[in-house]
Amino acid sequence: MKRKFTASIFREGSWYVAQCLEVDVASQGHTEEEALRNLREALELHFEEPVATHAPKLTVLEADVAAT
Repeated sequence: MKRKFTASIFREGSWYVAQCLEVDVASQGHTEEEALRNLREALELHFEEPVATHAPKLTVLEADVAAT
């Protein structure tokens, strides 16, 4: 699915910073185009479905608790 975002681009030293205004994601590059390309990639990674690298281990345990 494609979605449009608004990016603010500014220069910080020798870097261009591209910041998404709708989502708290930013990236940088040596040119405006590179900063926008990197921001696009960062947004795609931000919205990517999480994948567990290790399956969680489930267990049952008992604990003594004070009755109230």
